Amino acid sequence: MPIAVDIDVMLAKRKMSVGELAERVGITPANLAVLKNGRAKAVRFSTLAALCEVLECQPGDLLRWEAGEHPGE
Repeated sequence: MPIAVDIDVMLAKRKMSVGELAERVGITPANLAVLKNGRAKAVRFSTLAALCEVLECQPGDLLRWEAGEHPGE
């Protein structure tokens, strides 16, 4: 997938667990794991905003585009 998710990087910088982040954002740890591992097909802006608020970051700190990768490759 051309969009990479760097939630694990921000978790490490903030010294926060997946469980704590999920609880503070208001989503299940399983749904956060799907997003964190790049298996999500979509993310709601409200979820992205909550992640940014809790992690004190910008959306670009969590998501990045990887050139050269296209769906189906």
